[in-house]
Amino acid sequence: KQWYQRRVRAPEEGLEEVFAGAGEEQHNLMKTMMKDVVGNLPGLDEFIALTNIFKIVDNQKFDVVVFDTAPTGHTLRLLSIPSSIGKVLRQLIQMKTWMSGIMNSLSGSLGMSNVNIDYIDDLLPLVERLDRELKNPDLTTFVCVCIPEFLSLYETERLIQKLTALDIDTHNVVVNQVMYPDRGPDGCAACGLCGSRTKMQKKYLDQIADLYEDFHVVKMPLMPVEVKGVPMLQRFGKFLQAPPDMSSLSIHDLVKDL
Repeated sequence: KQWYQRRVRAPEEGLEEVFAGAGEEQHNLMKTMMKDVVGNLPGLDEFIALTNIFKIVDNQKFDVVVFDTAPTGHTLRLLSIPSSIGKVLRQLIQMKTWMSGIMNSLSGSLGMSNVNIDYIDDLLPLVERLDRELKNPDLTTFVCVCIPEFLSLYETERLIQKLTALDIDTHNVVVNQVMYPDRGPDGCAACGLCGSRTKMQKKYLDQIADLYEDFHVVKMPLMPVEVKGVPMLQRFGKFLQAPPDMSSLSIHDLVKDL
């Protein structure tokens, strides 16, 4: 948590690293200028977070890195950051000659050495790399997780449409908390509430099947106990790769040996 607050949630620290190679006078002036120019850009904090995340990936050797993202609105903002920041940086680079003249005049008036603002150029390759790797299906894919209810399905469809527009790969949908109620001798749900919830969920499960017939859809059962602890997490995780056949099982059979 402390690392996250220090490295991911502090955009000013990210700007410190960007201009770390400048002299002290240039560093202070560039930091002030960039703080005014881009410090209030929408998504700057998310951009710094992404750059730090990619540094972690570069410095460690992992087969797969999984990011548990925020709700849909925040996630879409995060994923669109490299493209929007890139547009701003390209405009700043085009203005660099004009900005350099102004900054050198200002620094001369203050008795300082000339300011080099070429550090702006160093940001653009980083932004382009983030954008490129997010859009590379061999490196990045997005797994959508929802529950079989109206609002969740609506948000999932909005997310998938936006991911498609951003050219980010997505072909997996995990449907969580699917109910498999105990059945009585007549084949009906043993409790009225469970039967009503199952009927409601079936409507949205059918819609998911129609909407995402080309996707890999995994239905995860609503467990009878809380999913926590290593043995339970391992058991639940196996269902992602091999969902249980609930036609001949009770939901309690999934955890009776734990």
